[in-house]
Amino acid sequence: MAEYTTIAAVDLGSNSFHCQIARVDGEQTYPLDGLREAVRLGAGLDDDKVLDEPSQARAIACLQRFSERLRSFHASDVCALGTNTLRVAKNASAFLKKAEAALGFPIEVIAGREEARLIYLGVSHSLPVSSERRLVMDIGGGSTEFIVGEGYEPLRLDSLYMGCVSFTRRFFKDGKLSKAAFKEADLAARAELQHIVAGFSRGNWKHAVGSSGTARALAQVLQLNGFSNAGITPDGLERLRAQLIKGGEMSRVTIEGLRDDRASVLPGGLAIMIAVLSELDIQQMTVADGAMREGILINMLGRKSHHDARDATVAQFMQRYHVDAAQARRVSQLAVSLYEQLAGEAARGAQDLAWAAQLHEIGISVAYSSYHRHSAYIVGNADMPGFTREEQHRIARLLLAHRRSLKKLLPELDESMDWASVFAVRIAVLLCQRRTANNPRILTARATENKFRLAIDPAWLLRNPLTNTVLSEEIREWEKIGFDVKISGLYEIDDDADYQSKD
Repeated sequence: MAEYTTIAAVDLGSNSFHCQIARVDGEQTYPLDGLREAVRLGAGLDDDKVLDEPSQARAIACLQRFSERLRSFHASDVCALGTNTLRVAKNASAFLKKAEAALGFPIEVIAGREEARLIYLGVSHSLPVSSERRLVMDIGGGSTEFIVGEGYEPLRLDSLYMGCVSFTRRFFKDGKLSKAAFKEADLAARAELQHIVAGFSRGNWKHAVGSSGTARALAQVLQLNGFSNAGITPDGLERLRAQLIKGGEMSRVTIEGLRDDRASVLPGGLAIMIAVLSELDIQQMTVADGAMREGILINMLGRKSHHDARDATVAQFMQRYHVDAAQARRVSQLAVSLYEQLAGEAARGAQDLAWAAQLHEIGISVAYSSYHRHSAYIVGNADMPGFTREEQHRIARLLLAHRRSLKKLLPELDESMDWASVFAVRIAVLLCQRRTANNPRILTARATENKFRLAIDPAWLLRNPLTNTVLSEEIREWEKIGFDVKISGLYEIDDDADYQSKD
């Protein structure tokens, strides 16, 4: 009988937290269970972008409940991602430590365009297969994502800093509804939309699709109240806005089909939707069942099936920045081999190291001088589909540290730095500097605390005196930051016959 794997996606949105559980059968996922709570994390951001204690408490309590459902899951079968509120909150790092403890699994924060990619992945797999281009839009609690794609492939991605929670809090305080408030919210949304109109307006797609809570809530309200017979339309939204303004306050408005937890953020979501339909010339928008949480599950399935979007992203970056692919492969293979020997069973950073080695020269396309800094900046700040912010941060740190002075870089590196991976990539770059396949044979490599021991074929070193020099300089670089490094083949060439006894 076939064995099934159960996986889970946790989406920490600015309005709601979701936990979606699915069974994997072959290359398909089948939903088993879904949990949702309206946490409204984004409502806890003050004017200084600090997340207040009540909102943190709501979030922690929710994650503790999710934790009970996920208690039997292996860490590799759970993916928890944070979105806009955790992207902008100044105290997000401190909150995430408490959140991870409550959930029992790591939580990564993703960039807006990665959120858009995952949304499209979830939506496109919930719709009939079509070769026609679609516009997918998702109004979240703190941001709104826009995607134009064909089939399962996103072609254009963007994320704007406006959402139903943030707009309701900003323009409709205490649930007050007025024509002036809607006008102000409409103008603010249109201003945000201006720089994406050219790429996302009618003419770039055939069908418009809405995703997630705001779009579903609006579509249901329009239909049940007789404002629209076919999805979301400009006329239907105008009729709904008129009814809200007539009520004056959200608490006085009676709308059939509107849940209480959605009512509190409806005005902001409605204002954004009206502006979007107008600016992008959308006459009708249908609503999809799929959303980001389904996209997370599909993305996890791809990684388990060795179809990792991150590999495709690295390949695209290498092509975009004209990387010498053969050299990148040489450095990557040697660095990973060294790291696995050095770290042994604790070798958890091999994949980050492999990607860093493949990308270590992308900064040369900017300027050769200090290219490691250019490489680190690009990886740390670019939109890299498939990667979380923390993954990009780890790779960027490796790129920053892969050459030049370690002592000068020390203030820019944090205490969680995996020094074995830094040593591995630096040595690999040095040993591959001739850019040929004639690289040395590594006899042994090991590490203990702040010591690295490396044995290189002395015959090869004898034939490559320049490499002897740069390795000697590398040893001194590590000594400056308190590491004891010895390279046995190098010492033998220097007639240090006592090396083995000294070690």
